[in-house]
Amino acid sequence: MTIPLDKLTDPAVRAFVAALNAHDRDAFRTALVDGATMSDDGSERDLDDWTDKEIFSSRGHMEIESVKDGGHALVARFRNDTWGEMRTRWRFVVEGGKVARFETGQA
Repeated sequence: MTIPLDKLTDPAVRAFVAALNAHDRDAFRTALVDGATMSDDGSERDLDDWTDKEIFSSRGHMEIESVKDGGHALVARFRNDTWGEMRTRWRFVVEGGKVARFETGQA
């Protein structure tokens, strides 16, 4: 079962997922604090390089399966044109109403 975007309880996480799924770079950057960081499968990544490759130039898309930890932990089916579809986990740190860090990896 897919959880609709409007059911995500944290507004910062909801804005992040909405921008990702819309491939809207400006809205995505607006959803993040300046200097936001991220990791993929436990390895620190350059946020701009990673998001360009994994989301924007490869049409990344998330379908949310579960939400925990006050809306800061998601399990989603993530797909893009490079890797196809995989089950992924996402954890978010939110500061001042924006995402300060996200960690993702295979679930």
